[in-house]
Amino acid sequence: MTNNTKETLCVSADVKTALKRNRPILAMESTLIAHGMPYPENKEFALSAMSIARGLNVVPAVVAVFDGAVHIGIQEDQIVRLAKGKNIVKTSVQNTSYVLSTKQPGATTVSAAARFAHLAGIHVLATGGIGGVHRGAETTFDISQDITELSKSPIVIVSSGAKAILDIPKTLEALETASVPVVGYRTSDFPAFYSRSSGCSIQTQLESSEEIASLFRLHRKLEMSSSILVANPVQKRDEIPKREMDDYVEEALKECNKNNITGKEITPFLLNYIVEITGGRSLKTNVSLALNNVRLGSKIASAISVQKG
Repeated sequence: MTNNTKETLCVSADVKTALKRNRPILAMESTLIAHGMPYPENKEFALSAMSIARGLNVVPAVVAVFDGAVHIGIQEDQIVRLAKGKNIVKTSVQNTSYVLSTKQPGATTVSAAARFAHLAGIHVLATGGIGGVHRGAETTFDISQDITELSKSPIVIVSSGAKAILDIPKTLEALETASVPVVGYRTSDFPAFYSRSSGCSIQTQLESSEEIASLFRLHRKLEMSSSILVANPVQKRDEIPKREMDDYVEEALKECNKNNITGKEITPFLLNYIVEITGGRSLKTNVSLALNNVRLGSKIASAISVQKG
């Protein structure tokens, strides 16, 4: 990390201390807070996620943009600002410089959070689901920056697969092209966010956080530049089965097209619409899977810290 980079990164005191002492740290993106859930559920989720990490002796580091700086590790008042804000910019790698230069508040996507977590020296990021190849991408070329960034930021990213609104087979093909290893945590079936199964298989399955940490250590020893994507299915009691979910997604996509929603607005529109048509059931599933990823991410971060030490 260069001196110029340090000037734009505002690392919290507890994260700095953890980095110096080789304590485990778990990075988290913040778009889930600002754009993925309504208030006050988003605030409650963020505080619960941070509490879960701390309960596992891991330092939580939510990544967000405030006042012209990337903050790695934020406080409760900043969580509230993200959760209640009406003009929080969805911040990816592509527009980070603009958001910083205009001093707007920004919520980081997986791509931006992964980039800055790696720059800060953090090895694990937990999210809900990654972005990927959108349906109809063969004509729209709509592919998330997450795919590109996962090929460049060598960290572990824990997610419940890819968002159900995406073309998951094409997303997996894009990840393979980008040289991103996909590891199923106790599963050989790639999860589809709300659903435990997408119907797409995973060749690599590991059973413990220690095995994932060992894989990451070797990955870095070989100087691989890509992330390792850990696919962690939502807990069975909270899943919405794929067959049922497919109907909701199709209805949401029709509504999206009807309203001419494009670009960065597609994902939040679809997720919010699905919350409406499922009567809030999808929101419960979203919270459950994201917190489950925080638990696993925290355990992986601890295992990496022990092996590194």
